Amino acid sequence: MVDFPKSLSPKRVLKLLKAEKNPHSALALLDSATRHPNYNHSPDVFHHILRRLVDPKLVVHVERVVELIRTQKCKCPEDVALTVIKAYTKNSMPDKALAVFQQMEEIFGCAPGVRSYNSLLNAFIESNQWDRAEKFFAYFETVGLEPNLQTYNVLIKISCKKKQFEKAKGLLNWMWEKGLEPDVFSYGTLINGLAKGGNLSDALEVFDEMLERGVGPDVMCYNILIDGFFRKGDSVSANEIWERLVKDSEVYPNIVTYNVMINGLCKCGKFSESLEIWNRLKTNDRGPDLYTCSSLIHGLCKAGNVDGAERVYKEMVDKGVVPDVVVYNAMLNGFCIAGKTKECFELWDMMEMCGCRNVVSYNTLIRGLFENEKVDEAISVWGLMCDKACVADATTYGVLIHGLCKNGYLNKALQILKVAENTGADLDAFAYSSMINGLCKEGILDEAARLVGKMDKCGYEPNSHVCNALIYGYIQASKLEDAILFFRGMCTKYCSPNVISYNTLINGLCKAERFSDAYVFVREMLEKGWKPDVITYSLLIDGLCQGKKIDMALNVWHQALDKGFEPDVTMHNIIIHGLCSAGKAEDALQLYFQMWRWDCVPNLVTYNTLMEGFYKITDCEKASEIWACLLKDGLQPDIITYNVTLKGFCSCSRISDAIRFLEKALRLGILPTSITWYILVRAVLNNGTTSNSSWV
Repeated sequence: MVDFPKSLSPKRVLKLLKAEKNPHSALALLDSATRHPNYNHSPDVFHHILRRLVDPKLVVHVERVVELIRTQKCKCPEDVALTVIKAYTKNSMPDKALAVFQQMEEIFGCAPGVRSYNSLLNAFIESNQWDRAEKFFAYFETVGLEPNLQTYNVLIKISCKKKQFEKAKGLLNWMWEKGLEPDVFSYGTLINGLAKGGNLSDALEVFDEMLERGVGPDVMCYNILIDGFFRKGDSVSANEIWERLVKDSEVYPNIVTYNVMINGLCKCGKFSESLEIWNRLKTNDRGPDLYTCSSLIHGLCKAGNVDGAERVYKEMVDKGVVPDVVVYNAMLNGFCIAGKTKECFELWDMMEMCGCRNVVSYNTLIRGLFENEKVDEAISVWGLMCDKACVADATTYGVLIHGLCKNGYLNKALQILKVAENTGADLDAFAYSSMINGLCKEGILDEAARLVGKMDKCGYEPNSHVCNALIYGYIQASKLEDAILFFRGMCTKYCSPNVISYNTLINGLCKAERFSDAYVFVREMLEKGWKPDVITYSLLIDGLCQGKKIDMALNVWHQALDKGFEPDVTMHNIIIHGLCSAGKAEDALQLYFQMWRWDCVPNLVTYNTLMEGFYKITDCEKASEIWACLLKDGLQPDIITYNVTLKGFCSCSRISDAIRFLEKALRLGILPTSITWYILVRAVLNNGTTSNSSWV
């Protein structure tokens, strides 16, 4: 409680209020002064305290201060009433703003002027009551009030809020015609509206018109355009606006500009450019704020440039910017991505000292440790999380279960999932899908199927990713009927099968040589509007080729071409391999010559397959031509290429040529495999041939 002198003046109260930084204490001081005998507040005292009550947590006190003005019959200037209207406007309370406006003479002893009308007009706009705003503007004429520049600026804001941008442009033109020159706020409002609506070309056009009309843009106009272009992923245009700002002698980048540039460049993956902006920021003695540092550190860490992020982090601390938990988490994630587990734990300890750990911190470290195969450490951090009473969220359980399954700790993952289920912990689809994937890969299909059902009962609809994992699991376990049965139940129970679902099933059927069943599913895909992709046709062709049904495989190949598919190199290699295996190397060669039609470049597998095909039909000359084509195309033969050639020479009883080729491979640093020696030894034994080579 403040001890006031017997004779208290408003000037003294105002001085005390200004010295009191806490708004609640300031209100208490005001109340104490109100109770002081023979004392009444001045308009300046009321104006000061009202300006401090604009905050959403404090606006509730505005009404009693207004009532105090009424009670004390303190005649105030329009500025005091405006402060009240603006406080209500900022907190989306237009009805209270209207009530104050209507009682201005009664409460404040002053009539509302054009500024009060403009403020109430703005109150309706800020609360999205546009029709009410337009009706109120029409009321201006009935009271004989002449709208001013600010009035029309508010009207431009109405048009922009309603996305009536042509109307807003028309207002600007009308203002120029009437000699009411629009200002930077008039243009800035329209530029902001267009940019937020994604109309960047129109926004830039208005910006250029502004300059032509002699209205100098402020830094906010530049910031709006730069941010708008970055949001559209157009870093080139954003940079062009930045360059224009830098060259503008009247306006200078502010901290918001640097934040927008750094954040935008990071999101576009231009991390070296973001560092250049950071260096410019430091050179210009602009103090970076927490947002600047956080954006850059997060971006650099995401790109794997942890050294750069660490440098920014140290510079930020040196500049006196105190890191928050977001910055710490970004650095923690960066160290994890870079595999710097030692630095992770050093930072982790510092975070504890600063009281900057949250559930995201734990999730980040646990995920990072799993990714770096530090399973024991990850489990230890999980235990610490429980000890520190930090409540795990759905992400925590997803990260834990996924990490344990990926690192082969399936039983531990299952144990954690069951405990979480029993204790009613927060689980999501990722936790279940990770567990199901892990079980399917290990062939524990009954438990996987149980979890799919459990997931559905818990309200997490199994998606195609989960269902496809179970289908794949059944196929890997040669349980084709179970795979088909589950596939058939997907639509009614969970979700519609997608192309991957069909491809997985078709692949399994082809491998089991159930080609007619595979065709049924291809037809079904077409009937249901799913277009078979290159993978679908490749799987079918591969299955048919392995089943030695080369004519059927060629039929599918031509069907795919007729449907407009452009086969890739894998699809070509499959059909070429099928033809070569069937002794049709010449047909395979014709397909090779046609690859250029689809801009498809042969790879080493293509050449190896063709050579093997020609050696199989003992056409060593053609095989040698393929070798020459391989070298001409700039490809380097590998040990598989040499093995194919060695086997080919040996099959033609050209053992000495085979040995010379091997010597060439050794000179090139290509090391033989057990298959290489098996080919040569078998050939020598079968042919009873020796060689003059010193090492045979």
